[in-house]
Amino acid sequence: MEGEIVVGLDVGTTKVAAVVGEINEDGITILGVGSVPCKGLKKGIVSNIDWTTRAIKDAVEAAQTMAGVEIRTVYAGVAGQHIRSQSSDGVAAIAGGEVTRADVERALEGARAIPVDADRQILHVLPREYIVDAQDGIRDPIGMSGVRLGAKVNLITAATNAVQNVIRCAERCGLTVADVVLEPVASAEAVLCEDEKEIGVAVVDIGGGTTDILLYVDGGIAHASVLPVGGNNITSDIAAGLRTPMAEADRLKRLAGCALGRMVGDDEEIEVPGVGGHPPRRAPRRVLSDIIEPRVEEIFAAVRKRIEDTGLLDQLSAGVVLTGGSVLLEGTSELAEEILGMPVRIGFPTAVKGITQLVNGPHYATGVGLLKFGAQAMRDAAARDGARTQSQTRIKPIDTRQPITVAPPAADEGPKSSKIWDWIKAAF
Repeated sequence: MEGEIVVGLDVGTTKVAAVVGEINEDGITILGVGSVPCKGLKKGIVSNIDWTTRAIKDAVEAAQTMAGVEIRTVYAGVAGQHIRSQSSDGVAAIAGGEVTRADVERALEGARAIPVDADRQILHVLPREYIVDAQDGIRDPIGMSGVRLGAKVNLITAATNAVQNVIRCAERCGLTVADVVLEPVASAEAVLCEDEKEIGVAVVDIGGGTTDILLYVDGGIAHASVLPVGGNNITSDIAAGLRTPMAEADRLKRLAGCALGRMVGDDEEIEVPGVGGHPPRRAPRRVLSDIIEPRVEEIFAAVRKRIEDTGLLDQLSAGVVLTGGSVLLEGTSELAEEILGMPVRIGFPTAVKGITQLVNGPHYATGVGLLKFGAQAMRDAAARDGARTQSQTRIKPIDTRQPITVAPPAADEGPKSSKIWDWIKAAF
């Protein structure tokens, strides 16, 4: 695995980002990043193949130029309101009295053997816990003794056409998609620590077109869902309220936006560009925050409602971690704490080296998380290949159903050899 290149491709509603990393013994080193605006998606789903393909191509070319490597294989992210989450169980007999990786894989295969609509596919089988005989709450059962292995998992399903459209866009750029990953799962890999997963935490990824929610309880993923609202809704409100073009509304949101009105001074002003040839004008900055705050409140109210519907609100002791470009608005975390009623922090990618200043922001959490997911997938594949090689080199047992042919002793080997020969003939 040392020196292997892995690439994460974040295909988002407002941008496409390609992040290139090198797998090292102690983690991942960031080699290059490419990010370009994208108008080919709507609420996380590809709506224009040509525009999306062009954005992917430009982002990949920028990333491979910076990294100095040729990109051929990527791990792509997918999101959208079509994502569904449900629980399932699987059981497998422990073949040799000790749990092996093959036993775990058979238990997970049993968990995914559920009816799925023809237009949907299983994206992830995410283990929550394993059960060996009567002992539950096990995270890693490999090596444990028992006769029966159970697995409680969370299945993530997605619309097949939405997934295939992302793959098709990448293939039109000459890329091979090694795997498609749910974007909040990738973001969680980049921003969470193990302690947060253990005591319960929610990851809320607010992108341009969607808000993704992922809940960890007792170290495992307990729920995943997507809300069809995001930063673009805020931009649209600003454009309509201030009568300014969408591009200028987005610029005002990023440079002067605030999600909490009381944090804005009464004497602060902004310049609002006109639309349709009208000249720019001055306006109080509080007017901008008065437009933004209700929409952000609506987003977090919907997030709280979705979490309450799962019945897991009281188990999120670590609170909420916010990621995505839209959480960079001033006052977002403070407003989120008021509405959600729990601790909130902004999640930044961690545990990477190299040119980290290029990915040091919540808007690159998904891209870095895809790198980590891909690196772990490559390690798992190497471990499976190693286990398969070891099993093939074991001594082949004698098949007692086949006749055994033993050559008789030579004439000059003496009477002792003849007695041994007589004993062998009598035994068989």
